[in-house]
Amino acid sequence: MAIQRTFSILKPDATRRNLTGAINAKIEAAGLRIVAQKRVVMTRGQAETFYGVHKERPFFGELVDQMTAGPVVVQVLEGENAILKYREVMGATNPEKADAGTIRKDFALNMGENSVHGSDAEETAAMEIAQWFAGNEIVG
Repeated sequence: MAIQRTFSILKPDATRRNLTGAINAKIEAAGLRIVAQKRVVMTRGQAETFYGVHKERPFFGELVDQMTAGPVVVQVLEGENAILKYREVMGATNPEKADAGTIRKDFALNMGENSVHGSDAEETAAMEIAQWFAGNEIVG
């Protein structure tokens, strides 16, 4: 397997409850390395751009509101098959359907406040990483 990078966001519901360290511990326990990380407050414009793929969906406004409600932690994760591995560690979008021990099962409040975001494909990961990090901010 090749080393791959993926993008992660620890959402406002997680940062508000001081879960950054606990979520990072799950990420690292899964064999992923955090090679870039910063805490930011997403502007409305940044959130609308980031989630633009969902613009026509009925939950778009609520999603933007949630993502701008407080600080987030944006991250670049690295490891073998990192995209799939992180998606497994995150668990199902609906925390009620997530497997035991996953981030969403352990920490999510509900389907909207589900604590984390992760890229779904290599192309998406590359675009998401580029939106939040300059190349010199990613240190392996």
